[in-house]
Amino acid sequence: MTGTVTHDPPPAAGGGRQGGPLIITEDAGLLDDLLRLCAAAGATPEVHHGVPERRGSWEAAPLVLVGDDAARRVRGAARRRGVVLVGRDQDDSGVWRRAVEIGADHVLMLPDGEQWLVDRIADVAEGVGRPALTVGVLGGRGGAGASTLACALAVTSAREGLRTLLVDADPLGGGLDVVLGGETAEGLRWPAFAASRGRVGGGALEESLPELHSLRVLSWDRGDCVTVPPQAVRAVLAAARRGGGTVVVDLPRRVDSGVAEILAQLDLGLLVVPAELRAVAAAGRVASAVGMVLRDLRVAVRGPYAPGLDDREVARLLGLPLVGDVPVEPGLQHPPGSGRPPGASGRSPLARFCKEFWERALVEARAA
Repeated sequence: MTGTVTHDPPPAAGGGRQGGPLIITEDAGLLDDLLRLCAAAGATPEVHHGVPERRGSWEAAPLVLVGDDAARRVRGAARRRGVVLVGRDQDDSGVWRRAVEIGADHVLMLPDGEQWLVDRIADVAEGVGRPALTVGVLGGRGGAGASTLACALAVTSAREGLRTLLVDADPLGGGLDVVLGGETAEGLRWPAFAASRGRVGGGALEESLPELHSLRVLSWDRGDCVTVPPQAVRAVLAAARRGGGTVVVDLPRRVDSGVAEILAQLDLGLLVVPAELRAVAAAGRVASAVGMVLRDLRVAVRGPYAPGLDDREVARLLGLPLVGDVPVEPGLQHPPGSGRPPGASGRSPLARFCKEFWERALVEARAA
């Protein structure tokens, strides 16, 4: 059981890890439970029997967990946001009065409220701020160049100094780590997260992934696993977004339950369409399926152009906003794994296209 008493939660800091919560209780059993939940959230708490004597500890803690046994001892403390009164007796109606007396934001009863509390502790420990601008890229037909554009966008974002995570959501695509020349790089791949449930720590996720070209990559291994449960996909992508910066997702053209979980968390999608009538027809079907979940879908057109077609005409036929013409990067004639990823040359037409895209998209995100 959880309940809100008065205030909003304290505002999250804009990036970087904060300290763990302040725990105030003399109940040994309750303390054991709270320490266990802090460990699950990846946080190290400060523990006291009453209001800390050290100046500033009460005021500075990002979250204060007050055991119901300690409510009387903190009654005279300065009012602040981010105080949770934690108890066990579901039938004790007096807990609400005690929560008001200490200015608590929430009343929480264990064990029912454990998952809520783990999420809250993890939020303050990670210093959750603005979520990452999350962009999905998918092809209007096979061979459209969506994976190339996804890699180029991620490489460009990292080169601009943004915290960047590239997610390979197409298990049959051969692996984006291969495109980036890092198939042997140490780090976890999707199958390692197949059993994930609930919340995944953002910092732990990032540190576990291969780092290639100044960005983190979540790709597939060369094993037999080609599916991850939807709840695991949801938890992993949510953790990726909590770190801020940008997240780029290379999507397959089919929409299954796992892809739907990703689409629901995207800020916008880019549909890469070769400028030929058959590709436009195929892209229309993809756009129809994706548009059932993703509200902001835009088209990026790739030449060469068939007679009578240009990028504006392709966008008009699809009824989608136009991002622009995706340039061809000559250096991509090198085989995959050559160590030179798409967008690696900051002066190339493709890199300039990606840089201009991020400049516009980030301005839109800040204005939203």
